[in-house]
Parts: sequence; C-alpha cells; structure tokens
Amino acid sequence: MMSAAAVIFYLISALVLGAGLLAVTSRKIFRSAIWLLFSLIGIAALYFWMQVEFIAAVQIIVYVGGIVVLIIFSIFLTQQSGKEMQKPRTKKVVFSLLAAVFGLTFIYSLVDRYRFPTTIVEPLNASVGEIGTQMLSTTEHGYILPFEVVSMLLLAAMIGCIVIAMKDKDKEEMQEPEREAKLMIHSDFSTLQNPDNE
Repeated sequence: MMSAAAVIFYLISALVLGAGLLAVTSRKIFRSAIWLLFSLIGIAALYFWMQVEFIAAVQIIVYVGGIVVLIIFSIFLTQQSGKEMQKPRTKKVVFSLLAAVFGLTFIYSLVDRYRFPTTIVEPLNASVGEIGTQMLSTTEHGYILPFEVVSMLLLAAMIGCIVIAMKDKDKEEMQEPEREAKLMIHSDFSTLQNPDNE
C-alpha cells in the first residue's frame, strides 16, 4: 500500500502532466496560458513536497507571477484572447509526437540506468545562503553558466515579443491607408449614383 507522501506525489505529477498536455493541445491561446499557469503551480507544489521552500517560492514569483502574467498581458494586448488558433499541420503534429517520444525514451533510459538507489546521506542543506552560493559559484559544482544562459533566454524571448508586436503594428499601419482609399472610392461612387443629393 502506498504511503500518503507517494499519493501526494502522484497527484501533483498528474496535475503537472495533465495541465501541460492541455496547454499544448488547446485551440484557444488564453486557455493555453491558464493551463500553463496550473502546470507551473504544480511544479511549485512538487518543490514544496520536497521541502525546498525557497525554490518553490522562486518558482511562484518568477514563473507564475512573472512569466505567465506577462504572457496573459501580451495576449490581451494583441486582442487574440477569444480567437481559436489555426489547426497545426500534419508535419508539425508528427514532429511534436516524435520529439515527445524521444524525450520520454531518453528520460526512461537515464532512470533505468542509474536506478537511484536509496542511501543514507546527510540531509539536504537548502538554505538561501547555500543556494545563492551554488547559483553564482564558478567552481566544479557551481551553476553560474546555466544561470547566465537562462537570463539570455529570457532576454531573447523579450526581444522576440517586441519584434512580433512591431510587425503587427506595421501591418495595421499599412492596412489603414487601404481602408481610407476604399472609403473614398465608395463615397465617390455613391455620389455618382445619386447626383441629386448634392
């Protein structure tokens, strides 16, 4: 019989996987953002379950309170919240399924190889000071390189959002003269049809 901790772990894992699957399969972009929100909250719950409260708090503040809120604001600014996204092409669906199968196979091979044997070790030191030291350390077990790579990734995402927004604005500015020209042609045509109104 499974323990309560195992039941909680499987429930949180089901929430993360289910919400993530719905986030990538939903046809409405706003619903996808909401499902992504629930998936990231589930990941924070896993951190709480592992008793690393600082990482859980960072997950909520940065991803749930920052990234997802930024995505939702971007959706509302583009006025596409209620529209359905185009149905993906068959090639994209096949490529996505192959990528998912490859990822699952790779993860399963790693888990099967190492088996994660239970050993008696010292309790994990998850204090804020220790996490900060390891995060910015340049030693063998430091994480300064991944930390900088993630910051560059976020910067690239921000630049991409700005470029997309500028393209949409340019399209609207190009379409505005066309609308004015059509209105002028329509008004001139109406005047020609009804010369008595002048």
